Parts: sequence; structure tokens; C-alpha cells
Amino acid sequence: MRSRIFPALVQQRLFSTTRPANSDFAHCIIGGGVVGLAVASRLATRYQKPTLLIERHGEFGTETSSRNSEVIHAGIYYPEQSLKTKLCIRGKGLLYGLCEKRGIPHKRLGKWILAQNERERGILEGLHEKCDSLGVPTNFISREEAERVEPDVYAPYGVLNSPTTGIISVHDYMTYLAGLLEEFDVSLLTSVVDINKASSGGYEIVTKYATDKDTIAITADVVINAAGLSAPLISNMLLPDDRKITPFYAKGNYFSYSASKPKVSRLIYPCPVEGLGGLGTHLTLDMAGRMRFGPDVEWVDGPDDLVARDYRLEEAVAAVAAYLPGIKKESLSADYCGIRPKLHPKGGQFQDFIVREEDGFSGFVNLLGVESPGLTSSLAIAEMVDDILYK
Repeated sequence: MRSRIFPALVQQRLFSTTRPANSDFAHCIIGGGVVGLAVASRLATRYQKPTLLIERHGEFGTETSSRNSEVIHAGIYYPEQSLKTKLCIRGKGLLYGLCEKRGIPHKRLGKWILAQNERERGILEGLHEKCDSLGVPTNFISREEAERVEPDVYAPYGVLNSPTTGIISVHDYMTYLAGLLEEFDVSLLTSVVDINKASSGGYEIVTKYATDKDTIAITADVVINAAGLSAPLISNMLLPDDRKITPFYAKGNYFSYSASKPKVSRLIYPCPVEGLGGLGTHLTLDMAGRMRFGPDVEWVDGPDDLVARDYRLEEAVAAVAAYLPGIKKESLSADYCGIRPKLHPKGGQFQDFIVREEDGFSGFVNLLGVESPGLTSSLAIAEMVDDILYK
């Protein structure tokens, strides 16, 4: 998926005329990706307080939210007590419920995770046991049944089926969330230059509009850092040196497929490999049924390389051919890519989502390392931020 345009939203650079007691705004959300939109729309509509969403690009969701697989994840892969597991499972339910209520395009296609050898079969059995304890439905499909249902898929040691995995139109989802903010303040093409504690007891956010030389300072009682790839940099503006964060970046390239064969009717994932940095080069379908592959994992030095490149194609073909042997190399081409916000370098330990009000900085909530399953978790993350601030 490439960047989207949201014509219904008009650029707003004027701030609200209704002021809270101490600051220009009650809530300032930095970052207009799917998580920032979910947080902003929940706080704004739930409390009807002056709310400002700041996004440095000219459209919502252009960095990570519009550059992913559009998958609604089931909550399978992560440690049982992790925020990723908790928020993914909770978010999945909230997201499906919203899609059904508001008519947001989505499909519960289901997902197969494949075992190519005995070791991978053992990994899938462990996943199945964990899912059973979490209440996430999974079931095994034999090699014979898999060959009958999806004859083009190679899984000699069986398949773990995840029936609650699906896909969503991220564009329509973000458009819905953005529509909830039409009565509130949105500032696109605005970068955050600095953040400091304000004398009012809240925070001073120094901003700069893209075409202006001068900065503008506004104040907010609460700041939520949902800046995605830039979230560590935003956090580092405010927190002391001993709490500064070093960001890392894992690029994921996606590949489109132009041939009609092989053909599948659900999402296909390889067995997860520990330490890879992702879930392997998997097969997903978009809302129109078109196949695409990815993301792979390419560790890069910064977040700005957002061009998918053909030099990754050979490795992608090899990864895909392991489970889809009829794949035609000449029908694959580099399509788009995204960058995962990482808090550890390649080969590092598991990193959970960080969703916390920072100690000593009341009202400043950091959302760090929000990669997959951030889309699935977005409504649950917004719910958690609300609980942190108001419960």
C-alpha cells in the first residue's frame, strides 16, 4: 500500500478558541499514524476537550501505517504476558467490532502457518498450546487436507490454522478515525522542534510549519508521543540524558505478483524464526484478492529509505518458493516498503511495546517501539492511554 490522500480533511493551522484552564490544549498527540489517530479520536470525542493532533507529513499514516500488510493479527507470536499479546488480542476484538459497526472494509480470511520440517512442526505445536491458554483459536490441518484445500501450497509437516486473522483497508480505517477529528484541531505539515515542561504545569511544544521559518509554541496539559519512527527522538527532547533512547530501523520490502498462478485463498505465513526481526516473507492478499509478498527484513541506518529495490528479489523468491514452489520469478517485482521502529539492533532481545506515562513527567505518555501488531492493537492502545491518564 502506498501513501493515501484524505481530501475530506482541510489543513488546519488555527488553534481552538476554547481553552482549558491552564493550557492552550487539554491533549496534544504527536504523530498522525493509525495509533495517533486512534488515541486522538478517543480522547477528543470521549472528553470533548480541546485536542490537537500534530503530523509532520501532508497526509496521515504515510510512514508506517500505510506501508504494511494490512493484516488484523490474532495475537499468536508474542510472549504470553507481553503488551503485544494483550493489546493485540484486545485490539483485534475492538477492530473487528468497529469494522462491522461502521462498514469499514475488512475480511476474515484466516491464516495458515506452515511447517516444512520436524523442528518447525514442534514450534507450531508450541504456538498452538500457547494460543489455547490465551483463548486464541487455532487448529492443525493435516498435509492431506492442506493439499486438497490449497493445492499450490507446500507444507509437508502440516499447517497451523488461525481463523481469526484477517485483513483491513487501512485507508478506510484511518479515514474513519480522521473523520472523528473534524471538529477538533489538526496541524499537518508541522514538525515538533522541542518539548519542555511549562510553567502552567503542562508542556510547551515548539512547532514549525513546513513553509515557515518561525516557530510556534503552544501548551498542552497532556502530550502523547505517538510519532512512530520519530518517537525516540521526540522522547529524547524531553527526558534527561540517562533516559534517552537509541532508535533502530528494520526495513521491510514488499513484492507484487502479476501471474494468476499459483493461487491461494488465505494468508500464508512461514514458521516464525527467532531473532529475524519479523515474521518472515509471507503471502498476503489485499481487499481485491491480489497477492503480494513481504515484508522481508533489511536492517538500515535510518528511516528515510522508503523505496523497495529489486536487489532484494532473489532472496524473496527463495523464501517464497519454500512454501509456494510454483512461484514464477518473472512475475514478482519490487512494489513498496516500510520501516519498522525498533528499540534493539539486529539479533537483539524481544522488545515489547512501551506504553507508559514517564516517571517525573506527569501527563507525558510515550508510545515506543510500536511496530506490528500496532495496527491491530491501535484501538486497544488508545484505550490503555485513556486509562493511564484518566483512571
